[in-house]
Amino acid sequence: MEKNINAILPGLCARVVVEVGDNVTKGQEVAVINCMKTEYSVASEYNGVVKEILSKEWDELQVGDAMVVLEVEG
Repeated sequence: MEKNINAILPGLCARVVVEVGDNVTKGQEVAVINCMKTEYSVASEYNGVVKEILSKEWDELQVGDAMVVLEVEG
């Protein structure tokens, strides 16, 4: 089953810190959003494997935009 990790606030994608194929645990940082000159960590809500990365550095994001797709057991 696929689950998305979404932007938690509007801003720019500062960086994605995982790569396709990486194992991710719940609570692990997967990306960073820059909002009003402050960096905010985006953490995974699931355990899984990174299937696809949808955001790249300096992409403009809105709340709820999908950033990373995980393959999770479920």
